[in-house]
Formats: sequence, structure tokens, C-alpha cells
Amino acid sequence: MSNRKQEILHTAIEIVADEGYAGLSMRALARASGMKLGALQYHFRTAEAMLRELVAYIAAEYEKAFEALRVDGESLTVRDIAIFVLDDSAGEPLMGDRLWPQLWAMQQVEPLVADLVDDVYAGYLSVMQQALKDAGSDASIAEALCLMSLLEGETLFTGRGRRWASERQAVRASVLAFIDARYPSQ
Repeated sequence: MSNRKQEILHTAIEIVADEGYAGLSMRALARASGMKLGALQYHFRTAEAMLRELVAYIAAEYEKAFEALRVDGESLTVRDIAIFVLDDSAGEPLMGDRLWPQLWAMQQVEPLVADLVDDVYAGYLSVMQQALKDAGSDASIAEALCLMSLLEGETLFTGRGRRWASERQAVRASVLAFIDARYPSQ
């Protein structure tokens, strides 16, 4: 991917995180990227193509950050995964605690985004399910979905600028204490 294309996708992430998914249009993206619409369409012929690449880029960045956690190809523990999500380990450029709530909203009205985000979560579910199996869970799918809901939902309440943001570290500690008590062998 070219540097310019990556810059455009970062601008799209900023628009979605700052203005919501309704603020992301080809014209708005071109304007925010400092280019004419025709120049933007050189990189992304249609809004659908841009959305596909945007979600693929976000997924790839999270996957790279996630893979960096693995030591010598070992499986991740439930705790490792929880820390990754709670600490937004993919990094500031993705603005996860502001981006994901907007992607969730966007998938309610944009079937393409729903399919793409579901694919991202399928990969996340698979990794969490394996960690739970390794921890001895006999209901790994149900427990994975429960933990994913807990971890993802934390963003809605304690993310930057949220009403209970000051409680973020205490919530993090509570979630990790729960995981440590439930999965002590990890």
C-alpha cells in the first residue's frame, strides 16, 4: 500500500472517530485529505472500495499488533488478549476507543461494513476461543462471546471523553482480577 493511500485511510479513521460514520463521504474524505474528488477516486474508485480497504486496513493493523504479542509462536492467554483490548494495544493512530463504537453504529446501516466487521470479529473470536480451550473451558464459544462483550463494552463506558473515563484503570483491574480468578492456570 502506498504511503499516500495509507495517509488517506488514516484521515478516514479520524473522520469516523471525530465526526461519526455519517461524516465519512468521498467528498469529505477528499477535502480532509487535501485533494480533489477525482484524485481520491484514483485511489478508491467508489465509496464501497474505500470502505472495504478501510476496514481491511484496520483489521490488518490490529492483527499486526496482536501477532506482536505472541512469543515464539505460542498461543495467547485469556489475560494476554484482555490486556491487548483493554490497553488498546493497536495504538493511538487507530483511535480504538473512539473508532470502534462508530464502526458498530456504521454496521447497523451499512451491510458491507457489517460483513467486514463481522469478519474481523470472527478472527478475534477464534483466538479468544483457543485461549479459553487452552485454559480448560468446556464452553469456549459462549465464554469467548461473553468476554468479548465485556472487553469491547468497556470502551463505551470508560473510553476517552466518556462519562466514567476516570474509572478506566479500576475497571481494567476488575476485569483482570475476574480473568485471573476464573482462569488461574494461565
